[in-house]
Amino acid sequence: MTAVLTEPPLTNGRTASRRRARLRRAVPGYLMLLPFAGLFLGFLIWPLLNALYFAFTDFNGVRPPSWVGTENFRRLWLDDPRFRKALVNSLIYVALAVTLTTAAALTLALAFRGTSWRDRVMRTIFFLPSVTSTIAVMLIWRWIFSGERFGLANTVLSWFGAEPVSWLSTPRWTIPLLVLMAVWGGCGYGMVIFVSGLNAIPEELYEAARLDGAGGWQQFRYVTLPQLRPVTTYVVITGLIGAFQVFEAVYIVFRAVSSVGGVQDGGLMLVPYLYDMGFTKFQLGYASAIAWTLFLIIFVISMIQLRVTRALREL
Repeated sequence: MTAVLTEPPLTNGRTASRRRARLRRAVPGYLMLLPFAGLFLGFLIWPLLNALYFAFTDFNGVRPPSWVGTENFRRLWLDDPRFRKALVNSLIYVALAVTLTTAAALTLALAFRGTSWRDRVMRTIFFLPSVTSTIAVMLIWRWIFSGERFGLANTVLSWFGAEPVSWLSTPRWTIPLLVLMAVWGGCGYGMVIFVSGLNAIPEELYEAARLDGAGGWQQFRYVTLPQLRPVTTYVVITGLIGAFQVFEAVYIVFRAVSSVGGVQDGGLMLVPYLYDMGFTKFQLGYASAIAWTLFLIIFVISMIQLRVTRALREL
């Protein structure tokens, strides 16, 4: 009876000692995380909350912000034709750029998935645009599609006797050129992700398919594509987020011939429009409303994409 009464204090003391030892081991880790947590809070969370507050004000960067409620959002959706133009352009651009980039990345991955020197060299060549300075690449694109005769595209046309084309000044060419730039710059990154996914597919699945008499196309359709579904989802969602945030291609390439967005706003997207309203017209409150609207659009589309992918997986 005496032993039963004295045992609990000994157990509690041992438990407390273990907790103190565990805390002593964890403290250095938390201390090392503090600088990164401070940067995360100071340069991401705090600006996000500030932008949300400014979205409900008429802040212009000079006067103290005044609360206007949902006026910025009402004006954005009901009274702003440029925003609707930017939204439509963005949706068309995202649909084309993400679809073509994903298809090109998968094609390249299937073509150069091996370990030979040829495949390694080709993967390096196609991946280089992903790590090259975006500004330098956009200046090269601007030279290629310059409306003058010294532009590369017009030089090639002149070899066949064709007249030079004002590529950057013609609104109908704006979206196709932006899509071309996106596919060229983004397919290498997606290719690397797809190659990793292809090499992770068990060879036994292909052997079983061949024993069942499946041809090349049937193996691709019933083995490769289903096994690549998580990788494809990742490539599509990251591509979608990047495509909605396109800025340099519009600002650097088409700013040479017109204001932000190109001639007649033919290439006006959401982020360039946000920049134009915030840092050209100094309507920072209105620009914050555009930024939060863009965030909500990307969030909703990403959630729909994830739900559709999950539903297809359960079929």
